[in-house]
Amino acid sequence: MSRICSHTDRITMTDLPNPIAGCQDGLAIGGRRVHLRMCQSCGRIGCCDSSPHRHVSAHAGTARRPIARSAEPGEPWSGCYVGNVTVVGTP
Repeated sequence: MSRICSHTDRITMTDLPNPIAGCQDGLAIGGRRVHLRMCQSCGRIGCCDSSPHRHVSAHAGTARRPIARSAEPGEPWSGCYVGNVTVVGTP
């Protein structure tokens, strides 16, 4: 991930909710907690692409909201699922 993202105008949310129970779709199906990401357009919390269901990636595709940030402690980054690029460092 090294190119510049053209979707940064879609970032409307940068702060994580507190607390985060887990992946919203994963919790609905009784899934376990995995690495979490937050959609930076609507704030939806989903599981990462290393999880069995890849909910945040699916959300990015169906909702056309390509940018998500890590919702994990110590992971200060955002990424674009469309362009496969790092977008911004997140505090």
